[in-house]
Amino acid sequence: MPLSSLELCAGAGGQAIGLEAAGFEHRALLEIEHDACETLRLNRPLWQVVEGDLRKYNAKAHEGIDLLAGGLPCPPFSVAGKMLGAKDKRNLFPAALRIIEQTRPKAVMIENVRGFLDAIFEDYREGFRSKLFKMGYMTGWRLLNASDFGVPQLRPRVVIVALRKGLSDNFDWPTGSGQNPPTVGETLYPLMAARGWPGAEAWRDHADEIAPTLVGGSKKHGGPDLGPTRAKRAWASLGVDGLGVAGEAPGPADPIRMRPRLTVPMVALLQGFPPEWKIAGKKTAAYRQIGNAFPPPVAKAVALQIKKALMGRKVSLSIAA
Repeated sequence: MPLSSLELCAGAGGQAIGLEAAGFEHRALLEIEHDACETLRLNRPLWQVVEGDLRKYNAKAHEGIDLLAGGLPCPPFSVAGKMLGAKDKRNLFPAALRIIEQTRPKAVMIENVRGFLDAIFEDYREGFRSKLFKMGYMTGWRLLNASDFGVPQLRPRVVIVALRKGLSDNFDWPTGSGQNPPTVGETLYPLMAARGWPGAEAWRDHADEIAPTLVGGSKKHGGPDLGPTRAKRAWASLGVDGLGVAGEAPGPADPIRMRPRLTVPMVALLQGFPPEWKIAGKKTAAYRQIGNAFPPPVAKAVALQIKKALMGRKVSLSIAA
């Protein structure tokens, strides 16, 4: 039988896709943003999508699940924000601890930004580890880069894994594919050429590196763009206009030499979503869902290692950070 999972802050489904591919069956997926919930329902009508606030969610019905997973909000720990950590009202780690205590899963998997590992949060990390230890879990974390798992993007993310003490010695971190990911040009060429743009081949050959980190932004800012000034310069070097997101790919009337803007489906491919995955909502909301997502291939790789540990397949490395 498939292993069971409960997902918190599911977003557009990046982590959920990865867990599904690794053999986990979702009991429920909790998400507060309406458009993201619609994305989940659009692609997986049979999933139980719960639209609501994690702080108010009672998870007792899911006690004894195999895996509790989630991509908790990143702003409290992001270098792009004020890095307030525990003082940030968007910090949902305390709510996640409450859900862990309610459900007592065999394993926990949480994704966050690399800022979580900064020295300023050392006490917070150790406090989190200590609380989980008292509940009976051994906890570790690792910085994983999406490009090591075939995603055409430079996207470092912290993954936190906790396992019940009797299972923790069975866990090892995924090591990646050992191969270079496809370039931006290779990944997006079919979509760039789909409407007959005559410059598509030349653009593909020029966009011969992986993408910089996609950012989702926040509702406090305007329309979608591909990141801060440094990121926009990196996009420009790849022949991409990073000032916004286009409604459609370039067409036959567009100049051969131009810097096209990416469309929502293009951004989704760069984030590792499967081509058939549809994103609900208007352009800005759709882009933010993708930019804030956990790349499915990375989620799958970690989930497979958790699955091995839960099924008792002995491997060699401890879970210590």
